[in-house]
Amino acid sequence: MKPLAALSVLALLLVAAAAWPMADFASMQVAPYDPPKPAPPLALPDLQGKTTRLADLKGKVVLVFFWATW
Repeated sequence: MKPLAALSVLALLLVAAAAWPMADFASMQVAPYDPPKPAPPLALPDLQGKTTRLADLKGKVVLVFFWATW
């Protein structure tokens, strides 16, 4: 694609994105995303029995998955 054509397509996309209406969360009965809040203190044993604290993992992505077989 020629540079001028690519620039024209990019400009068109930017104009279209700016004109797109904002989502009406109330009509969809959806709450907008709030900024992240600090996680509460949490300490759990790992499979070897060593206690891991959530505070020790600060700055890392952590997935806490609780499993129950009630």
